[in-house]
Amino acid sequence: MKEEATQFIFDLDGTITQEETLPLIAEHFGVTAEIEALTEKTVRGNIPFVESFIRRIYILGELPVDEVAHLLGGVQLHEGVAQFIREHSEQCSIATGNLRPWIEELAARLGCECDSSEAVIEENRVAKLTHILHKEDVVQRYQGLGRRVVFIGDGNNDVEAMRVADISIASALTHDPVPGVLTVADYLVLNEAALCRQLHQLS
Repeated sequence: MKEEATQFIFDLDGTITQEETLPLIAEHFGVTAEIEALTEKTVRGNIPFVESFIRRIYILGELPVDEVAHLLGGVQLHEGVAQFIREHSEQCSIATGNLRPWIEELAARLGCECDSSEAVIEENRVAKLTHILHKEDVVQRYQGLGRRVVFIGDGNNDVEAMRVADISIASALTHDPVPGVLTVADYLVLNEAALCRQLHQLS
């Protein structure tokens, strides 16, 4: 019997990057207070992710898209995780609620497929949010191709994807996973070395 191919799907913020990108954008452009308040409420589960995301995009959408993309293009990565992705690019992908125009430079550094939210850009600004990614849809797409899906994440918007994945890994590389992630995860990794060992064992 042919062995089932494995697809690794990674959350981006805090899983591959060493910090959350929306707060980074907010700090750089001086709108930290508004974004921090929304982010905190979202992490605590007081505001649904989609509603919070739309509010945050409304605030940050006024910023120059090219400047945001350049800023995120230089964000620090968990290099061991990034190296695994580069070395296994055909079986790795990213699933992020972040906007594609903002993360294109960052995604290019990793060299794998990337599913993201989408927006219409006009005059270098976000004019309209057209698609909010549901990460579980990405998991099910790869499962439909006959892949065994391993999902790695840490946030509220990862929970459903981790629930439907064949194997789910809760990552504590940047901050503690939210309680919902811990209820559905098959594994919990507390540092980058442990995550890389787990990934290699599953590959």
